[in-house]
Amino acid sequence: MRIFTASAIIAALSLGTPAFVQAQGAAPSESEAQKPPAQSSTVIRSIQVVDVKDLQPAVRSKVDEIVAQTSDEEMQALRKVIDASPGVAAALKAKGLNSSHVVAINVADGVLTMFTKTT
Repeated sequence: MRIFTASAIIAALSLGTPAFVQAQGAAPSESEAQKPPAQSSTVIRSIQVVDVKDLQPAVRSKVDEIVAQTSDEEMQALRKVIDASPGVAAALKAKGLNSSHVVAINVADGVLTMFTKTT
């Protein structure tokens, strides 16, 4: 499973494009950060919202590890982009949540999974 953080979706969602360009733990270099992102061929066909407490222990541990490696700035950027993306924000709202609950995301087989914590 590849867990993505803010840097993975900021460009794609801010452009309104259902594509993701960077994988977990991949921090862009300074020169890459100044370039517009390249589009990926990954298309998001559906969105899932999963509470971290509902995950199996091994998966929960992986998510917690990724969250620990994510800077506050990345998390704020992730949440800002989620708020600016109507479809993504609506998926959270349907569960009674908002972007402040999102701690990580995963993209696999066209499915965007947002991992949330409510406590």
